[in-house]
Amino acid sequence: MELGMVGLGRMGANMAQRLVTGGHQVTGFDPNANARKAVEAKGVASAESLPALVTALPTPRVVWLMVPSGKITDDTVNALLPLLAKGDTVIDGGNSNYKDSVRRAKLYADNGLGYVDCGTSGGVWGLKEGYSMMVGGDEKTVAVLKPIFETLAPGKDQGWGRVGLVGSGHFTKMIHNGIEYGLMQAYAEGFSILQHKQEFALDLQQVAEIWRYGSVVRSWLLDLTADALKKNPTMQGIAPYVVDSGEGRWTVAEAIDLDVPAPIITASLIERLRSRDGESFTDKLLSAMRNEFGGHAIKKE
Repeated sequence: MELGMVGLGRMGANMAQRLVTGGHQVTGFDPNANARKAVEAKGVASAESLPALVTALPTPRVVWLMVPSGKITDDTVNALLPLLAKGDTVIDGGNSNYKDSVRRAKLYADNGLGYVDCGTSGGVWGLKEGYSMMVGGDEKTVAVLKPIFETLAPGKDQGWGRVGLVGSGHFTKMIHNGIEYGLMQAYAEGFSILQHKQEFALDLQQVAEIWRYGSVVRSWLLDLTADALKKNPTMQGIAPYVVDSGEGRWTVAEAIDLDVPAPIITASLIERLRSRDGESFTDKLLSAMRNEFGGHAIKKE
């Protein structure tokens, strides 16, 4: 199958390379000329513009978007709309909000175009290990695209599937990422407790290696944690500042809308927000309150 790949960042480029290796023809586009050159070196053809990309593809066209969620996705979707013809399909493989995917799919359906949302997990390891893909879209449309998903997945019948109508793919990936927040927070807190028990002088990387085999907490995330501890046992040079890309916030908001208690995921999101407050007004005010009601000492800056 031949398709276009829009967005040739590290993940998009790796996906394009895996597709080419699997026998598909891929033409990629990215506004960054260096990104285009990088994929060309990996055997992926490139186009210098969206119109050139669309022209290079046979009909019916398939265009896979691997761009950041929000305005960039909207701009790309809107730019493609007048360039495509009835029967063409766009796959959004980024981390879009599922509500945006439903809206975009309706716009495309009104113009005779297909739209599929594909929540994609795998990160930098996807090229080698394959990608986990949660696909939302019309059943017939997804069936036509099946060879693409089979090539990108860890196995033809592993790690991917159509989970429902348009929007369900990104909704499922959103919850996946919310769970990821909680898992990461639990590992980080546990290893921090181990690290603070200085009288035992525990080797955290050794502990991680022990847990990787036979333990009920073993996971790929623990494998990566062990690797990180091997490279940098004390986390030297890393600022205690954790970013979030939005999915955790969306998951918490959805839990509230559905009246579903999600304290672990919510707490892990709040901890990420707290990590960015180097001058916490909250903590300063708490200290001031303790001084006011109990005369407790205030630690000066």
